[in-house]
This record gives sequence, structure tokens and C-alpha cells, in this order.
Amino acid sequence: MVSKIIRKTPTKSIKDCRGSARRHRRKSPVKKAAAASAAVIASINKSFFTCHRRLIKIFSKLTQIGTPGRNKGYKILKKTPESTSIKAESPPRPNSEPPVRRLLTFDNRLPPLISPEKRTIFLDLDETLVHSKADPPPERFDFVVRPRIDGEVLNFYVLKRPGVDELLESLGAKFEVVVFTAGLKEYASLVLDRLDRKRVIAHRLYRDSCKEVDGRLVKDLSDLGRDLRRAVIVDDNPNSYSLQPENAVPVQPFIDDLGDCELSKLAGFFERSDEFDDMREAAKYYIAHGPGNHDDKLETLQI
Repeated sequence: MVSKIIRKTPTKSIKDCRGSARRHRRKSPVKKAAAASAAVIASINKSFFTCHRRLIKIFSKLTQIGTPGRNKGYKILKKTPESTSIKAESPPRPNSEPPVRRLLTFDNRLPPLISPEKRTIFLDLDETLVHSKADPPPERFDFVVRPRIDGEVLNFYVLKRPGVDELLESLGAKFEVVVFTAGLKEYASLVLDRLDRKRVIAHRLYRDSCKEVDGRLVKDLSDLGRDLRRAVIVDDNPNSYSLQPENAVPVQPFIDDLGDCELSKLAGFFERSDEFDDMREAAKYYIAHGPGNHDDKLETLQI
């Protein structure tokens, strides 16, 4: 009986000591504090990097919503599966061949003209009819639009170019008016809803109706179902009409000059443009002589 007790006692004592040591380690306040500090630091780091990524995403969107910048050139568009397959099937081109033109949509053709006798005026939006600026608010603006791009709502403060209301009204009575912008639809559609209160704009074309030519957005009028002899495009960016320069009526870009009178001169010129059988001749005259007094010059050019 005694020998059994002696054998069990040391075993029990060792077990109790190890268990006590384990309990002591689990309750160590130093290790608990270290673990808590590590958790706080990890949480702060995660919040910092999350905010950093969100800020980068927001600033990236601000640079892509409106018409791409004039001075720095256009951003190269991401290739769609369709455009990638087209490029893969195309054979290598000699240097003398024209640049690759990749259509971003499958069918850009406009509906048939309701009034066949009407001619078509394609109008650019940004820096031609309006100027838009993101936050912070500028000193002067006419209205605000808040497009949602990829889940983010952004503020754009829009200043109308002097004479834009009168131009749209005068063109709408005589021409088919089509706004053709390289801006995103989410942004541009909201601007046009506010700008075209009288609904004189017949059709709207956005960035997805442009073509990519050597990394630049180009507005190709040849695929829109309109006779190029009866159509012109008004735009401040020469890259936009590089495929049909003879159809272009160029204008100076508008930022915030409230004394600008470019659109009022355009309205007066288009009132007399029906004296030309070919609108490309009217555009040529505009470039050569400007939009000033031109009654006698029109007659001379026609002869």
C-alpha cells in the first residue's frame, strides 16, 4: 500500500506543475498587450492602404470621364476581346499602309433622316459647347452634374459657352443636330439633359462610338449613315476629325472666357451655309475667310 502511494505522488506533482506553467503562460499580461498592439497596428495599416487605393481610383476616374486632354494626347484604350481578335487575324502591314483603325462598337449608324432635305451638324461637347471642372468648385459655373462611374459619384461643375443656347435653337430649326463627344456617356448624358432643355438635339454619340487610331480617339463620320457632302463637324480638337478634315469646322477651345463670341459667329455662318451645294465647301470657306462679314465673299466663292 505504501509503495503504491510513493510511485503515484511524483507523477501527480509533475503533472500539476506543468499544468500550472501552461496556465501561467496563457495569462501573461505582457504577451496579451503585445498581441493587442499587433492587432491595432495591422488594423491601421489595412485602413491606410485601403484609403490609398480608393484615392488612386478616384483621381484616375477624374482624368478619364470627360473628353481626353488636348495637350497631352489621348489615353490608349483597353483592348476588347473583339478588337484583340481582329488585330490577331490581321496580317503584318508594310510601313506604307495606313494606321490600324479599330471600331469600338459594332454599329454606329444613325437612324434614317426624318427630313431628307436637312443637313447634319455634328457638335463636340467639352471645350466646344461647355467647359467642365471637377472638385473643388470653380468661381463660375452654370450647373452641376454628378455622374456615377464604377460606383463612385463625382461632382462636375459645368460652365456654358456664351451663345450655346442660341446656337442650338437656330441649328435645330434648320439642321439635324447630333452631339458627338469623346466623353463617357455617364457624364455627357447628364450635361446634355441640362443643356438641351428644348430637345433640339436629334442624336447623341459618346466615347464608345469613336474609333481608336494610333492610340487616339477619332470621330469617323463615314460610318454614321450620313452623306458627307451634307454634313460637317464642329470641334476644337483636330485629332477628332483627322479622318475627314475636309468636313471640319474648327473652333477655339473654351475654358471660362465669358466674352467669347465663337458660337454666335457660327450661328450666323450656318444661316447662310445652304448657299453651298456641298457642306465641305462651306467648311473650306469658313477656314479660309473666318466667320465674319461674308455676304460678298460667298457670292465670289460660288462663282
